Amino acid sequence: MLSKNLLNTLNNQVNFEFYSSYTYLAMASYAESIDLTGFANFFRVQAQEELFHAMKFYDYIFQKNGFVELKAIPQPQIEYENLLDVFQKGYDHEQAVTKRIYELADLAAEEREHSTMSLLKWFIDEQVEEENTFNSLIKKLRRVEANPAALYMLDDELATRVFTPPTNA
Repeated sequence: MLSKNLLNTLNNQVNFEFYSSYTYLAMASYAESIDLTGFANFFRVQAQEELFHAMKFYDYIFQKNGFVELKAIPQPQIEYENLLDVFQKGYDHEQAVTKRIYELADLAAEEREHSTMSLLKWFIDEQVEEENTFNSLIKKLRRVEANPAALYMLDDELATRVFTPPTNA
């Protein structure tokens, strides 16, 4: 059984994952507004991943005989300076997610809640991938900023991204 403190922290993470999805939809909207539909697709897929993460926590809470408390989702940022700014904000967001996951893992370890530690191991590994993806795209965007043809090639590449739920989840 989850402690009240751990259950509350897990509930906060469920809500933050929903907020993350909403944040990436706002970023997709920005990319659509500047006619970069491949980049918009990247963020739409990112939003789907965050919903998957939210539901992974949601299901876990119920598996542990807890209750999920859904709260209002704050409005995400909707204005950006440029595409690089969007990706930098996305990278910053993923770093914040990582910090939250680490704090959850510390709490689970402190409480010797081994099943929660197992769940969080999956998220810790996932965050390495998430941060790397954003960091890699930021580097590419910096290289192509003065080359519209290269930007459109990257846009075409990102248009092919799809969400496939992980089989190891």
